[in-house]
Amino acid sequence: MARTAKTVRKVSVKGRVRGRTEDGAPNPIDRHVGNRVRQRRTLLGMSQEKLGEEIGLTFQQVQKYERGANRISASRLFDLARVLDVPVSFFFDDMDPEVAAASPAAITAGGSAPKMPDVDPMTKRETLELVRAYYRIPDSNLRKRLLELAKAASTSAEETAA
Repeated sequence: MARTAKTVRKVSVKGRVRGRTEDGAPNPIDRHVGNRVRQRRTLLGMSQEKLGEEIGLTFQQVQKYERGANRISASRLFDLARVLDVPVSFFFDDMDPEVAAASPAAITAGGSAPKMPDVDPMTKRETLELVRAYYRIPDSNLRKRLLELAKAASTSAEETAA
């Protein structure tokens, strides 16, 4: 007789899937930690596949961690910190106070999770790639001129918009 796989969802007392907000979105703290994993991985120039190999996971699982879709266990967070060469506390640094207030315990106690704030431009892949490319320019004078050009272009764009 064939057996069918059944997906079991862990539900909290109030009918929500554990670790998620009322609307089913990932907890903002899990998203913050995932963003910090992605930020550090990208800064090191490491692919999701390479990170996954280092900690014994597929790149798809790394993607889910980075999006906050899957929660990261303490032991896995320890492994990530080791591979990414940061202290475990790095993943919680720069957390918005509203996000910090979205802990599952706080939500269960009657609060509600805040909306995840807009993505910090410093955590975007484009920003990290730009910084890495900038510091790979060996000529310091050229780097300085490039910085001045970028500042002038942004000032010009702001003046045009006004």
